[in-house]
Amino acid sequence: MASINKRQESGKYCLDFKYRNVRIPKGAIKPFTPTEINLILDNVRADFKNYFTVRFFTGMRTGEIDGLKWRYVDFINRTISVRETIVAGREEYTKNDFSQRDIQMSQPVYDALKHMLQDTAQFEYVFCNRNGNPLEHNAVTKRVWYPLLRHLGIEKRNPYQMRHSAATLWLASGENPEWIAKQMGHSNSEMLFRVYSRFIPNLTRQDGSAANNMFTGILNPKK
Repeated sequence: MASINKRQESGKYCLDFKYRNVRIPKGAIKPFTPTEINLILDNVRADFKNYFTVRFFTGMRTGEIDGLKWRYVDFINRTISVRETIVAGREEYTKNDFSQRDIQMSQPVYDALKHMLQDTAQFEYVFCNRNGNPLEHNAVTKRVWYPLLRHLGIEKRNPYQMRHSAATLWLASGENPEWIAKQMGHSNSEMLFRVYSRFIPNLTRQDGSAANNMFTGILNPKK
């Protein structure tokens, strides 16, 4: 069984857990562990740290974050409104109606976007090149993402795994599955359990202890 542990490290509160040793076919879901996420964010190029931070902790799809405009960022209510996406360099509607959503900013996301104000507030897009044009995802993947993973000795995985990582982190933290589904842009929580629960040992206990405790509590209620 995998384990979940909490520790205090360098003044930061960290959540450590190891995913189950699940056989992953090519192209399937394989989220990053908290240790890998910290390693990536601590070593990525400074001009991409905020970009990857937002990806890891919002679960936004590639086209959604690349197409994010400042008018959809609400610092007062701490929300990111997903209303459009970038596909092959063109602005398009989101993947489906459920993808139209408001994502709540966690503190790391809030801080990362605040830092971006210093660099791109004068442009329409939050994450863009020097000319204010949205990032080209193939270039980011080939020139920044894959070289970084190779340098750190982390198994090669496409950037979309950052979205899967966000889902597993939310589930591991104990957030309400319906809330997580809305943050991810899913119609309901069914997909969360079907796709991600196998990576979170606390959600897939097989020793019967959780049920045993419940049944014992029913038969022997505390007075």
